[in-house]
Amino acid sequence: MPAQKPSVSPPDAESFDHASAIEACARGDEAAFRSLYDLESGRMLALAMRLLNSRDQAEDAVHDAFIKLWSNAGQYRRELGNGRAWLFTILRYRALDQLRAQGRTPRGDSDALDTLADLLANPETAADDSQTTHQLSDCLGELEVPRREPILLAFFKGLTHEQIAEKLSAPLGTIKGRIRAGLKLLQECLSR
Repeated sequence: MPAQKPSVSPPDAESFDHASAIEACARGDEAAFRSLYDLESGRMLALAMRLLNSRDQAEDAVHDAFIKLWSNAGQYRRELGNGRAWLFTILRYRALDQLRAQGRTPRGDSDALDTLADLLANPETAADDSQTTHQLSDCLGELEVPRREPILLAFFKGLTHEQIAEKLSAPLGTIKGRIRAGLKLLQECLSR
């Protein structure tokens, strides 16, 4: 009987030491790079897909962001911000660069996306900004469950539209429509 491998749970994104992993990347530690990729690539892909509305382009943006992370890890300074926020900021700039190169602008729901992206990328800072956190929480609470649930699954669990449709047993087009409508309502609520 083959020996069983010990069960190892993947690290939790909230407790993972992103700063130390980025600093290890600066020293050429490929295992640290792999850990960052395994932990954050799914969430980053979900965010990039919302910004770019294209899986191929989103995958390119995530790929470019990790290349930039690897090549520029030595420039990261933990005293200037947390590592997770730095990683997501790289991704957001890569996605915005792609949009600009194509003469496109971020989708109309970009304000709500930015707020959600900030919360996703930098929960510690967002938690410090209690007004924004409370406002977003209130606005999310105003959404009907069919619109709120897919947004939470997409932005806080990192699921793709297809995965959300499967999880909620709803057609893909319905899920996309609910997310779009929910983000529009969130944007309106956050601008009050």
